[in-house]
Amino acid sequence: MSGVLEGFLVIGVVVAVGVVVGRMRLLPDAATEVLSRTAFFVATPALLFVTLLRADVARVLSTGLVVTALAALTVCALYVPVGMLRRRPRGETVVGSMASGYLNAGNLGLPIAAYALGSAAEIAPALIFQLAVLTPLYTTLLDAVAARRRGERAGLAGAVVAPLRNPLLLATAAGLGCNVAGVRVPEGLLAPLELLADLAVPAMLLAFGLSLAHAQRPGRDDDPVCLGAVVALKNLVHPLLAWLLGLAFGLDGPALLTVVVSAALPTAQNVFGYAVRFDTGVALARDAALVTTVVSVPVLLLVAL
Repeated sequence: MSGVLEGFLVIGVVVAVGVVVGRMRLLPDAATEVLSRTAFFVATPALLFVTLLRADVARVLSTGLVVTALAALTVCALYVPVGMLRRRPRGETVVGSMASGYLNAGNLGLPIAAYALGSAAEIAPALIFQLAVLTPLYTTLLDAVAARRRGERAGLAGAVVAPLRNPLLLATAAGLGCNVAGVRVPEGLLAPLELLADLAVPAMLLAFGLSLAHAQRPGRDDDPVCLGAVVALKNLVHPLLAWLLGLAFGLDGPALLTVVVSAALPTAQNVFGYAVRFDTGVALARDAALVTTVVSVPVLLLVAL
């Protein structure tokens, strides 16, 4: 239980700093976008590369990873009909889908795993799956939606080139490629990358806090039905589905607890950063990260007990 509370305290303090800075107007109005774009184009690619370079690929490729992937992809897919029935813009529907299954495995999941599950390494399958699959997948989709909004034709050439413009996909491929090939990155190159990687999480959290400083009550700036769907999928359906899938795949004990705790984590603030980067679904991403974090407290405490 202490790990759950500590994880929430860590992100809460940094987000609160962002709120205070925003309220005091110590930064210009464009600060949220600047921080988000810095995280997207600079810090997060560095984090992806460093994390995947050091990942234990053999350990990650486990039954737990299969359960984690199936649960996440299912809840992400379940949101799509909601966005379509509510006739929301394509980009917002992509953001809502991502918010439904993209969990806060980094700055919240790591401390919770360390204390509630006994080791921070237990969150690795969820973290690696998101870094290697969900992040490049959704950012590529958002890039395609943004291109269509600009009036660019989405032909075969565009579909091929779009991923090559995605710094997160390129960093993911480079990190995994170097890992599998056993490439030894010189310390002189790795050290600055690690320094930039350390900027990713605080930049996202500060940007999130800044966006909350003058925000309306959750649900007022976007469709409350869509927000409610994201919260229900992320906080209730996701952990329940992970539990059922875990049982179906023969998991029990600590292995089953790990996939359920991972699935019960709230929407990551990264989703908000990507929404700001592609200028779509910003209010939904912001409100989803806030509300699912609040709701996840009792859910995680119940699961951890």
